[in-house]
Amino acid sequence: MSQATASDVKNSAIGAERYFLWRRLHSLTGLVFGGYIVVHLIVNATMIQGTHPADIYQIQVDKIHSLPFLWAVEWIFIYLPIIYHTLYGGWITVTGRPNVGAYPFGKNYLYLLQRISGVIIVFFILFHVLGMKGLLGHQLRFVSEQATASTARHINSSIWVAYGVYPVGIIASCFHLANGFWAAAITWGLTISAASQRRWGFVCAALFALTLACGFLALGAAIHHGAMVVL
Repeated sequence: MSQATASDVKNSAIGAERYFLWRRLHSLTGLVFGGYIVVHLIVNATMIQGTHPADIYQIQVDKIHSLPFLWAVEWIFIYLPIIYHTLYGGWITVTGRPNVGAYPFGKNYLYLLQRISGVIIVFFILFHVLGMKGLLGHQLRFVSEQATASTARHINSSIWVAYGVYPVGIIASCFHLANGFWAAAITWGLTISAASQRRWGFVCAALFALTLACGFLALGAAIHHGAMVVL
């Protein structure tokens, strides 16, 4: 029979505390980046309003790019949160053991889909960000002064981008966001009972529907605008 020493107990406690903090930080950064995604999709959806008499999407982009210390806002609320959330989420995915085979319950399937959607989002974001920055070619580069035209050029750069990469990326992002918000409420002790989790689930389902609609409205508008843009 083995005995745990005081040092063993202390190290175990420290490890558990660090794990607790890392998980909370992972949840918090997911909430921060998730909030950004909601705003981002709503702004993108304004492309559906067209360019006449005013290009509403261009107006929104101009407002964003006129913010003071925009680079700091991007790093604090976008880049740093997503870097940490992705790294720790990757560790969870690698070390996690989905058990839907042995326990085919709904929440287990949601856990598995959350991990799968997270992997998809990593590659989607890499393509989206690097493409918009012009690092994957001129056709994919976003120009803030020509927001609608350059977005349309980006989306319509190839059929697989417009009808493959973005539909899959949007669906994965909206699911990961809504399911992540649902799980975050449990993580932070806001929904303890089954009834509260069910009620919050309806709210998250509505969030999924809203963000998905915004994402596909923006995608459809970009494809439509692409027919009127010289690529």
